[in-house]
Amino acid sequence: MLVTFTTESYADITMFGDVGLSMLKMMGHSATVPGAIRAEDVPAALERLMAAVSANPSAATTANKDADEPNVSLKNRALPLIELLTAAAKDKVFVSWK
Repeated sequence: MLVTFTTESYADITMFGDVGLSMLKMMGHSATVPGAIRAEDVPAALERLMAAVSANPSAATTANKDADEPNVSLKNRALPLIELLTAAAKDKVFVSWK
């Protein structure tokens, strides 16, 4: 499963399902796909995600625990989504995912 985050202000971001669902939970949302964040709620979601990443930036995440992939830090995994949310908050537009 893949989760694709979309907004008018930024290019689409696609993540592996477990990583995308984890990011949604960090933003304070359920792991329901598809879903959306209203424009006025994007800054709060961004703040929650950034706080979660700041609390443990070097935490390792793997997209597929069975594969021989290197661990990627939470900070690096979250960066594209943080940039997407920042752009959406700046332009006051909604964010959706499917």
